[in-house]
Amino acid sequence: MFGIVRPCSHRLGEGLKTQWMAHLCGLCLALRGDHGQFARVVTNYDGLLISVLTEAQAERTTGWRRTAGPCPLRGMRTASVAQGEGARLAAAVSLVLASAKVRDHVVDGDGLLARKPVALAARRVAASWGKAGARTGSDVGFDTAVLIDAVDRQVGIETLAGLGTPLLTVTEPTETATAAAFAHTAVLAGRPGNAEPLAEAGRLFGRLAHLLDAVEDRETDAASGAWNPLTATGTSSAEARRLADDALQGIRLALREVVWGSGVSSGKHSADSKLVHVLLAHELRRSVDRAFGTSGCGHAPEGSLGPDASFGPPPQHGAPQNPYVGGGNPFGGGPSFQPPTPGKRGFWAGCAAAIGLCCTCKVCCADEYEGPWSRRKREGCLSNCDCDCNCCEACECCECCECCSCCDCGL
Repeated sequence: MFGIVRPCSHRLGEGLKTQWMAHLCGLCLALRGDHGQFARVVTNYDGLLISVLTEAQAERTTGWRRTAGPCPLRGMRTASVAQGEGARLAAAVSLVLASAKVRDHVVDGDGLLARKPVALAARRVAASWGKAGARTGSDVGFDTAVLIDAVDRQVGIETLAGLGTPLLTVTEPTETATAAAFAHTAVLAGRPGNAEPLAEAGRLFGRLAHLLDAVEDRETDAASGAWNPLTATGTSSAEARRLADDALQGIRLALREVVWGSGVSSGKHSADSKLVHVLLAHELRRSVDRAFGTSGCGHAPEGSLGPDASFGPPPQHGAPQNPYVGGGNPFGGGPSFQPPTPGKRGFWAGCAAAIGLCCTCKVCCADEYEGPWSRRKREGCLSNCDCDCNCCEACECCECCECCSCCDCGL
């Protein structure tokens, strides 16, 4: 499971956590039902947003949920899970984009994919997923060609990009793909008037996904010599944070124009849109802070942050520092020592690790586990946390969440 929106169960509260898990399980089961057990490996946190958006816009009728049987990932418990066209659209999008990711790994020759027999098998898996996603997309009226075209254009754009190329030129294909997927949820929910604001929200979400992936991978890409949009275009950390904050604000504004299942719009957050608001306003903002290493927004007073301060707050006077990261050699003399970071796994090795994580329930139940492909530390989606959840407890105290402007960043 991967994605930029990884909510903490402590902040969600019991009610919203149950809803979120219903959509996550619904996506996983939609993949299994239409495409077999192996397709479940493409289940991801961002894909379930499609299902969440579709259900939030639809009128309150029966048929959106069903009771699923026991599953090892739920501790062999039954659960109410999302079903229907929203979950199937999420499955189609996840399959097509996973297919593109596999092809990208093959082109780069990552890990075992540098070997021709393995690369050939991976290409067949990618082709199968692409066709399966197209079939499911067609069943729900969505043409996945827009996703495939975006992926194909991405390769050409990255080849031509260099110093001075606007970063938004590089993120445009991702923006186009996510805009199309978000907009189609309005069609499935019978709210065609929502297509335009949701396309705008999707476009900005795609921009954020591309930006945050580039920020998180910048150091490892530099070490391995891999292509990174920030490095290739010469985009500074401060500029990347500015674009991220602008995208956050744009998503908030776009969602205010959406009419939800109860007929509420104009910025009012009803019970129908509560999970959408928490994920795309609160949790998405936390994802940006996590990627940039900050605890608040990037709108700091002029001159208060150094050129690299967007990746973390400046050290406090008198506060202890980590001697192994920019603090000098604690043993005296010579440059500071920085422990090596583990490299990424190849596609097949990552798949094996992902299966192991699922079979041992670490993804759901462990406090922390290692990402199967990136090898970054992840929080288990049902684990407790020691985060500061004082800010409105994920909107539990009010309908419109007055505390969204508590950091004075204007969001």
